[in-house]
Formats: sequence, C-alpha cells, structure tokens
Amino acid sequence: MTAGYARELLATRELLAMLVMREVRGQYRRTVLGQLWSIINPLATMLVYTVVFAVIFRTRPPVGDPSGLDVYALWLMCGLLPWLYLTRVVTGGVSTLTANAPLITKVYFPRIHLVLAVAVSTAITFGVELLVLSAALWAFGGFPLPWLPLVALAVVVLAMLASGLALMLSVLNVFFRDTEHFVAVLLPMWMLLTPIIYPVQLVEQALRGIGEWALVLYQLNPVLPVIELFRALLYDNRLPDAATALAAIASASIVFLLGYLVFARADRRLAELL
Repeated sequence: MTAGYARELLATRELLAMLVMREVRGQYRRTVLGQLWSIINPLATMLVYTVVFAVIFRTRPPVGDPSGLDVYALWLMCGLLPWLYLTRVVTGGVSTLTANAPLITKVYFPRIHLVLAVAVSTAITFGVELLVLSAALWAFGGFPLPWLPLVALAVVVLAMLASGLALMLSVLNVFFRDTEHFVAVLLPMWMLLTPIIYPVQLVEQALRGIGEWALVLYQLNPVLPVIELFRALLYDNRLPDAATALAAIASASIVFLLGYLVFARADRRLAELL
C-alpha cells in the first residue's frame, strides 16, 4: 500500500508545487510589509528573550568554538529560528485538512500534499531568515558561509521532523478537533523543555544532581539534537558531534516515517470523516 501511495505522490508532484505557491502567496496576503514580516516576527521575539534572559537574568551562552562569538542574541537566533520553523509547520499542518475540507470532499488527490506544502512553503521563508542570520553572524566576526551547504542539509532534517509531526497531528485533528487547541498549549511548554533560550549545559548540571535517568529522559527530546546541529554549524562554525548528527537524523527519520505511515493509512478515509 505504501509503495503504491509513494508512486501516486510522485505522479502528482506538480500538484504539490501548485499548493506550495498557493501557500507562499497567501502567507502575507493584503499586508503592507509582506515578506518582511518573516524577519520582523523573529526579531521581535529575539529582543524580548534577549532583554529577559541576557540582561535581567544574565544568562551567558558558551563562547562559539572556534568562531569566538559571544553574543547572546545571535546564539539565541541560531536555536530560535529552527524552533519557529517547526512550530509554523506543526500549527499550520495540524489544521490544514479541516481548513481544506470542501476541497477534500469534492475531489480525490493525495491529501498529504496539503501538509507537505505547508512544510515546503515555510522552508522558503526559513531560508531567507537563515541568510539574514548568516549575514549578522559574519558582521560580528563569525564565518558561517562555508557551512551553509551543511546548514541546508540540517534544514532537510528539521523539515522531516516537523512534517512527520504535522502529518500525525493533522490526521488526529480530523478525528478529534481539540487537537489543534492542545497543540497551541503544548508547543510553548515544549519550547521551555528545549535548550533554546538557555544553554543545554545548565540543564545537564541540574539533572545530574537528580539522577542519570532524568538526564536520559531530557535527551529523548527529538528537537534537542536538531537545535544543537544548527548551533554547531552557524554559531560555532564547526562540524557537529557525530552522536548529535546521528541522533538528529535518526529522530527526524523515525518521526517522518511514522507520520507518513499514519497518513497513508488514513488518506482515503479523510473525505468521509470530514
């Protein structure tokens, strides 16, 4: 079944391209600043967290090794931008089936394209944000340009993780419409459990005092190695640890495969369920 479904997706790839263009055009439709909002929103978030954690709580990130960077705002953005991409894909993907119910009930097509279109269109915006961040890192003494090809691969890993989550949650939202509201509540909590606004070393020190089991449980967070992947490449300007890279690829692959299998099994029933 899944092999035939994969062939069907390949045969309708032009539909995916059309849906991606629809998402890109519709993101900031009828706004004055248009695509500039994709830069303004993360900058505003960065300013708030920088004031609270760097100025008030005096949080100090580790100095970039070997980049030598020691700027909390830039360190924050290297983790915040990937997280914002994941949240946009998950929140947009979880409701895309119910939002497109009139289309789904009228004609059959692989509905997985609706979720993947959210992931791909958001990746375009994410790419622009990463280029702006790379310019800022370079201006402050970093050297991220040689690492951008590997950053592009990290984006693929992140997109797989985000898409897998969105695929599973979008199907669940068809059965239980409360899902999208639970997701809106749980994502901020998940962010606080992920080392985005604080260094992971602080958590490791605190959890070792509780027990090794607490540290292992914390490290099961599938987003953690992906965030560390981006920070190693962009902020530190070095190759990530092999264990970090393998953990990121493995977690993203498992989540995406699960999401794909769940969606493939439910796809042909979606019209009657909606």
